[in-house]
Amino acid sequence: MAKRRLPAPWFLLLPAALAALWYFAVEWRWVTEGIIPSPAQVLRSWHTWIFGSAKATLSPYSGTWTDNVLYSMRRVLQGFGLAALVAIPLGLIIGWNRLAARLVDPTIQLLRPVPITAWLPFAIAVFGIYDASALFLIGLGAFYPIVVNTTHGVRDTNLLLLRAARMMGAGPGTVLAKVVFPSALPSIFTGLRLGVGVAWTAVIVAEMIAVKSGLGYVLWDAYYVGRMDICVATMFSVGLLGFLSDQVIVWASRLLLRWRALEAHA
Repeated sequence: MAKRRLPAPWFLLLPAALAALWYFAVEWRWVTEGIIPSPAQVLRSWHTWIFGSAKATLSPYSGTWTDNVLYSMRRVLQGFGLAALVAIPLGLIIGWNRLAARLVDPTIQLLRPVPITAWLPFAIAVFGIYDASALFLIGLGAFYPIVVNTTHGVRDTNLLLLRAARMMGAGPGTVLAKVVFPSALPSIFTGLRLGVGVAWTAVIVAEMIAVKSGLGYVLWDAYYVGRMDICVATMFSVGLLGFLSDQVIVWASRLLLRWRALEAHA
């Protein structure tokens, strides 16, 4: 029996090429010296930020990475969770009911183009410099892609399935729960993936101004004192956490949508 070959890690080629370009740009002075830190300097500072002793050095960039990551993750999970709890049922209603679509959808489309940064003064004025401001901004940012994708998923439900369910005597509630919702799940998961990405963007914006902890606060503080190595390490941290969050949603979608794979192979 032939041995199964492991897949080649082709996804590492582009990051490796970008890292090499970054290294040579700094090493050969393609960029202004002192502005862009080298990869080695960022790794050293990141290591100290994660594993260093905060008590021994009294530095805000030594041994504080885990705490700041937990602050940001908690805010993202809470804001994203609230957004999903509101956006998924609302998207189902808008996509299913024409009256609800006429009443609610225009307002959503009117507010959707307003960027998160434009809501910052409103959030601070209403909620103050507390977690509530961050949760409002995160939830608002994640809300729009989830509700829009859920709505489109409902509207794209196969009409033949709807007619078959009604011919078999299924009522509106049963059709919505047993036919429409499963059919819309792929679009819902697409909205969740987009929403969690926006949530990580929003948490950084919120923490830079509206709260005094988390990765966004560290990013702004490090920029203010000229620690560009910590700024870059923060950016990589956010990217890594966003990637892991996305992979969790992808895993959940594969778990819940196994029936689609079975249909494809049938």
